[in-house]
Amino acid sequence: MRPLLEIQHLTKTFSGRVIFSDANIVISDEQKTGVIGRNGAGKSTLFKMILGDEELDDGVIRHMPGVRIGYVEQHAEFPADETVIAFLMRSSGKEEWECAKMAGQFQLKRELLTTPAANLSGGYRMRVKLAAMLLADPNLLLLDEPTNYLDLATLLLLERLLRSYRGSMLVISHDREFLERTCTSTLEVDNGALTYFPGDVEAFLAYKQEQLAYQEKANKKILAQKAHLQEFVDRFRYKASKAAQAQSRLKAIARLHTIDIKGKSATARITLPKVESKQGSVLRVEKLAIGYGTTTVAQHILFDITRGEHVVILGNNGQGKTTLLKTLAGELKALDGKIAWWHNADIGYYAQHVEAALNPSDRVDSYLRRQAPPGSKEEDVLRMAGNFLFRRDDLEKTVSMLSGGEKARLCLAGILLHNHNVLILDEPTNHLDFETSETLAMALADYGGTIVFVSHSRTFVNAVATKILEVKDGTVRQYPRTYEEYVASLEDVLDADVAGDAKNIKAPGADEEARQRYRMELKELNRQANAHEKRVATLDKRKSELLQYFFDNPTDYAPDKNRELQEVTELMKQEEEQWMKALEKLEQLQS
Repeated sequence: MRPLLEIQHLTKTFSGRVIFSDANIVISDEQKTGVIGRNGAGKSTLFKMILGDEELDDGVIRHMPGVRIGYVEQHAEFPADETVIAFLMRSSGKEEWECAKMAGQFQLKRELLTTPAANLSGGYRMRVKLAAMLLADPNLLLLDEPTNYLDLATLLLLERLLRSYRGSMLVISHDREFLERTCTSTLEVDNGALTYFPGDVEAFLAYKQEQLAYQEKANKKILAQKAHLQEFVDRFRYKASKAAQAQSRLKAIARLHTIDIKGKSATARITLPKVESKQGSVLRVEKLAIGYGTTTVAQHILFDITRGEHVVILGNNGQGKTTLLKTLAGELKALDGKIAWWHNADIGYYAQHVEAALNPSDRVDSYLRRQAPPGSKEEDVLRMAGNFLFRRDDLEKTVSMLSGGEKARLCLAGILLHNHNVLILDEPTNHLDFETSETLAMALADYGGTIVFVSHSRTFVNAVATKILEVKDGTVRQYPRTYEEYVASLEDVLDADVAGDAKNIKAPGADEEARQRYRMELKELNRQANAHEKRVATLDKRKSELLQYFFDNPTDYAPDKNRELQEVTELMKQEEEQWMKALEKLEQLQS
C-alpha cells in the first residue's frame, strides 16, 4: 500500500503534561481507521498537528507526494446570501450537475440547493460542508467527532458515504457503533503513544483485554518464582554448605523481570441518586406550542410522561428537539398551551452547549463547589470529582486547560451533585469518550427517576430509552415501535430517497436512448456492488468470530479453524477486489 502520511518520533507536551512521547505511525491508502482514546489523551491535538495548526515539540509529520487531505471546519461560517449550490460550485470549482449529484447523496434536494446555506439548520449546514469536502476529491479524510450535533438521518447518510468512500480516513468518534460501521482498523492514543491495530474497535478492545490478562498472568508466575527462590536464599544464605547455591539463586532473581504493564486508564464511576418509585404522571403537556418570539416551531403538542419513564426525543435537526427540551426545562416560555409538572419534580437540566458557558479562568474545584447544593460536605464534592476522573492534581486546573470531553464531564458532575428526580439532557454524550459515555448510559438505565433526553448515539439510546417521542412536521407524536425499528425505517426511507435522486440527476448531453442505457447500466452496477458488499460483510463477521475464538483460546490447537480463517480471508480479499472494481466502474460511469 502507498503511504500517505508518516509520523516519526512525535513529541508534544501541553501545560507540563506529556501528550506524545516518541510516537510513530504510517497511514497508507485505502486505510479506514477509527481513532480512540480517553478525553484529553491528544486525539484532536494530533489532527491539529497533522494540519499544521499546532506546533510539534519534536519529531516530524511528513505529508507524502500526492496526499490530498479533506477536513471539515466545524465552525466555519457561510456567506450570508450564497446558496447551497453556489457555495459548492465556488468551493470545489466543479460543474453544477456534479455538485448537485454529490449534494443529492446528502439529501440536499432542489429546493434546498437554492436556499442560502447560512439559513439552514445545523445538521443541514454540516451536510453542505461534508459534500464540499468530498467534492474536493481528497484521498485522506480527517474527521474529528463528525457525529456531534448530527441528527440520526444525517449520521446514517454519512455512514453510507464513508462505507463507499475509496480513500483513507482517520475518524475520531465517541460513537462505537459509528466506528464499527465505517472503520476496519483502529488507532489508540494513550500514554503518549500511538498504537495501530489491523481490526475494528471491537476486535482491538478484545485483543487488548486478552493481552492484559496474559501480562498479569505472566507477572503473577514470575513473582511466584521470585518468592520461591527468595525463600531458599533466606533459609541458606549464611550456611557455608549452601552459600554458593544461595548466591546462584540471587543472580536468578535479578534476571527475572516482570512485564511493564502500562497503567490502566481509570473509568468514570457514575452514581445517580436513589429515587423512590411512585406511580402516577410526572408531566402532562396539553395543546403546547413552542418556538422563539413570533416563530412557531411546533404546535398542537399533547403527551404524558409517567414517573420513572426514560423518554428519548427523536427527529431531524431544525424540527424543534432542543426547543422542546428548553421549554420543558423552563428556559424558554411556551407560546401557547399547558405544561404541568408533578409538584415534587426536582429537575436537573443539561444543555447541549453547556460547556461553552464555562468561565475559562475558573478552576475545576471552585466550579464544583459553586454547583453543589447548600450544606454539601467537601468530601461529597471531592467524591463526585473523582467519580468523573478529576484527581487531586486536576482540581487545580482551569477550564481553559480542559479538553472538550473533560468540560462535558465537569458539567455533568456539577448537575449530579444534586439529588434530582427528573433529568432533562440535551446530547449528554457529545465530546465524551465511549467508555465514559457507556458508563453514563448504564447509570441512567438503572436510574429510578424520570429522564427526557435527546441523543444521536444509537448505543446510548438503546441502553437508556423506554419510550420514544418524535418531533416531525411541526408537532410531536409518540412512536409506537422500538428504537431499532425506528432506525431501520429511517434507513429504508433514506435508501429510497437517495436512489430516487440518483435517477433524476442525468449525465449531460445524452439523448433519451443513451440515458436509458445509462440508467440500466447504473442499476446493474449498483446491484453488483451491493451484492459484493453484503458478501464482504458476511465474511467479515465470520472472520471476526474466528479471530475472537483465537483470542479467547490462545493455546488451543485448532487446525480446522485456522484453515477456515485462511479461506475466509482469501475469499474476503477476492470479494473486496470485485467490490472495488464494481465501484470503480460506477465512478467511471458517473464521471
